[in-house]
Amino acid sequence: MSAPVSAPVGTRGEEFEVVVERGKIAEFAAAMQSADPAYRGAQAVVPPTFLASSALWRPESARVAVGFDRRRLLHGEQEYVFRGPPPRAGQTLTAVERVDERYAKPGKRGGEMRFCVVVTEFRDEAGTLVAEARATYIERAARPAATDEAS
Repeated sequence: MSAPVSAPVGTRGEEFEVVVERGKIAEFAAAMQSADPAYRGAQAVVPPTFLASSALWRPESARVAVGFDRRRLLHGEQEYVFRGPPPRAGQTLTAVERVDERYAKPGKRGGEMRFCVVVTEFRDEAGTLVAEARATYIERAARPAATDEAS
């Protein structure tokens, strides 16, 4: 089995559309157990972590190739940065992923841990950047091969 291809820093995925629906905002708020009225009605705003649900609408072709072994993959960090008011119900955003950073560190149990930061940009109908989601993925070091000490 060949190793997955790793996209280099700067690689961008295909753009995809994120329709901000008031029903989905209300469902997300209910799942968060929030009764905040800002998340209800025709002018509802998105909760801060709502943009994570955009992954449900992202076609596989829009995803950048991190190239990590899924058996050793961890989701290390997630951050949302809003560049103005949060998106509202009725907006259609255009989203695109890009590889922002790659680095490695020694693992505490030996081997090397690899990191990849993927940023998803969300732009409004005018093309203005309204939010970014920064995800840090970690590939844990491979376990050392077992040695046969009985021989």
